[in-house]
Amino acid sequence: MAMKRAGVSAIRALCSSPNLTRRVHSTAGSKKIVGVFYKANEYAELNPNFVGTVERGLGIRDWLESQGHQYVVTDDKEGPDCELEKHLSDLHVLITTPFHPAYVTAERIKKAKNLQLLLTAGIGSDHIDLKAAAEAGLTVAEVTGSNVVSVAEDELMRILILVRNFLPGYHQVINGDWNVAGIAHRAYDLEGKTVGTVGAGRIGRLLLQRLKPFNCNLLYHDRVKIDPELEVQTGAKFEEDLDAMLPKCDIIVLNTPLTEKTRGMLDKERISKMKKGVLIVNNARGALVDTQAVADACASGHIGGYSGDVWFPQPAPKDHPWRYMPNQAMTPHISGTTIDAQLRYAAGTKDMLDRYFKGEEFPLQNYIVKEGVLAPQYQ
Repeated sequence: MAMKRAGVSAIRALCSSPNLTRRVHSTAGSKKIVGVFYKANEYAELNPNFVGTVERGLGIRDWLESQGHQYVVTDDKEGPDCELEKHLSDLHVLITTPFHPAYVTAERIKKAKNLQLLLTAGIGSDHIDLKAAAEAGLTVAEVTGSNVVSVAEDELMRILILVRNFLPGYHQVINGDWNVAGIAHRAYDLEGKTVGTVGAGRIGRLLLQRLKPFNCNLLYHDRVKIDPELEVQTGAKFEEDLDAMLPKCDIIVLNTPLTEKTRGMLDKERISKMKKGVLIVNNARGALVDTQAVADACASGHIGGYSGDVWFPQPAPKDHPWRYMPNQAMTPHISGTTIDAQLRYAAGTKDMLDRYFKGEEFPLQNYIVKEGVLAPQYQ
């Protein structure tokens, strides 16, 4: 209950900080909005709803320009001479995305003298130096809930891919091979396995609900317990001590935000205490784990399989060890950028921009930094 009260207090502080009066309300006149997205290239014309890209820029260009605002969209975000750097000095709003993250450092915030608002088109704002943003009086917000279904479904898929040893079978087919034993010797049923989620926020709760029909033993670790009704519905058991939960799990799923406290939380020591052959799914953030420790444990077989779509850094360099480690089912960062999710986070971004122009508050759950106060999950 103490943790719950602390969370409530933090939310109240987020709503109204007595020491800070700067607000996100837009002043009159034309605003310069810069969006950083990935390029669709030859895929741009294949789907009219492919909006989370440079080519379509969330589908808000006509709306913004009709109101007299300037809208610049780019994928060029790295290095001192990149396109983003050219616009830092006079932009008012920066829209970024976790799928092609523009790292908003303290140095970049200092250069952006007119910057008022940082929007994340999606969920997860750890590519922004949140402390520096808070100290600068900026507002940081994201489209909370926009892709939670997308990510939870993807996690369930990855669990099944690892448990059933799917990828070796797929590779046999495309390579012209046929060796049932080479797949079946480490293929299992999901039923009866112990699955633990580290984090039971919106995505973690959806995953627990989707795992219920598989008759797993479900565990979860978080700062606070989920609603008693959901616990009964899913049969999930709360584990207050993370180090006590991890060795019990056949499958571990990471669903926690990246903060200074959680960075590198799955290190060599913690991994060594897990079950031999443990399966790990990480669609949260790559930096939650020790990169080399994961690669080494996959090579030794202590980790039986590792799957996820998040890397550190992103995009992953060609020599990233996870590209070449055995028993992996990694992809680029795709789980939260389905077409359905893109439409949701595009609409959510437009709604917040509209509120910004009108001087209105955002939905409370969207704030990551407001008036110098960080949201509870990032504290």
